[in-house]
Parts: sequence; structure tokens; C-alpha cells
Amino acid sequence: MINLYLKAKHWQLFILMLGIPLAYQLYTIAQFFGLQTHPNSISEGGAGVTEVLNENIFYFDYFPYVMVLYVIMFFGWFWSIAIGLQKNIPSEIKMKVKKFKVLFFIPLIYITSIMLLMAGLFSGIRTNSFSLIGWPLYIIILLHLFSMFCIFYSMYFVAKTIKTAELKRKVEFGDFTGEFFLLWFYFIGVWIIQPKVNKLYSDENTATNNSQML
Repeated sequence: MINLYLKAKHWQLFILMLGIPLAYQLYTIAQFFGLQTHPNSISEGGAGVTEVLNENIFYFDYFPYVMVLYVIMFFGWFWSIAIGLQKNIPSEIKMKVKKFKVLFFIPLIYITSIMLLMAGLFSGIRTNSFSLIGWPLYIIILLHLFSMFCIFYSMYFVAKTIKTAELKRKVEFGDFTGEFFLLWFYFIGVWIIQPKVNKLYSDENTATNNSQML
């Protein structure tokens, strides 16, 4: 799986990470506005908006699952770069891979859990059986803030890995500031970051093959 991400072209990742969720959202919006003009959208008895939504907009139920798929693909890209490019880094340079792995999975689990809870909420609304979990608000806020910190650390580590693999030396934040912000604004950055990743992956494979032939 890591090699698939490292070999993937920028346009392929763009479609996977943004194209599919965007297409789903556009489809949902089109269906929603389509109800406004559909002759059967409101029953003769004057069914309310809630009944109409429950009967027709079943595709809202799938939104959390689409988001889970998006999150897995997005985090998979980070993981593949951070772990897959470690072989490009000189052995004398030690990176905190274990720390990255721990902090990487925290937001992944948190976001996935939130999306699955949302899926249950949507399902409960349709059956009029939903109830809110009585967690204290401050716990949710703390979990959210800590997850944000973990995501930023993951971007920091991935950007540092790319630049270290490129320069073959220890780097400071100033060396990979550009990569960090490109990962932050990934919908633009993927077009610049991924070609670098492709080259690093190709160079390492070429070097490995040459060493095996000697």
C-alpha cells in the first residue's frame, strides 16, 4: 500500500482525496434542490419538511462513510511518505518515527469515531430514536484540540522527512517550511509534493537495484 502511494501521480491522488468527496457533495446538493421542484416531494396531506427528508434524502446517511474513506486516503498519504521515505534518509540521521506513529493514529481514530457517531445520529434522526451522548463539552474540546496538534505534528514530520530525504542531512524547520505549508494546503500542495515523492521513490529503487547488481 505504501508503494502505491509513493508511485501514484499527483492527479491520481487529487482525484482520490478531493474528487470523490466533492462529487458526492455535488450529487447531494443536486438531489436536495431537486426535491424542491419534484412534484411528489410534498404529499397531498401536507407532509412536513422532516418527513420529506426522511423519505427522500437517504443519501445523507452515507456522508460520514464518505468522510471516513476520505480521511483514510488522506492519512494514508501522510503515512506512506513518512514511513516509506525513511529508507532514503542516511542511517546516521535519527528521526522520531515511534513518536510520529503514536501521534499519527490519535486523530485518525478520533475523526473516524466522530464520523461513525454522526452516522448513528443520522440514522437515529430517520427513525426518531437518536439521543445525544452526554459527554462533558470540555472533554470533546480537549480531544479536538489534541487531535489538531497531532495532525500538525504529522505534517511537520512528513515535511521534515521529505526535505531530509532530499538533502541527505539534518534539517531545521526553516529548511522545510515550504513543504509544511504545502501539506497544510494539500489541495494545492499535492501537485508539488507528490512529484518530489515520486522522484525520491524512483531514485531509491534505482540505487537499490544498482547495489544488487554489483
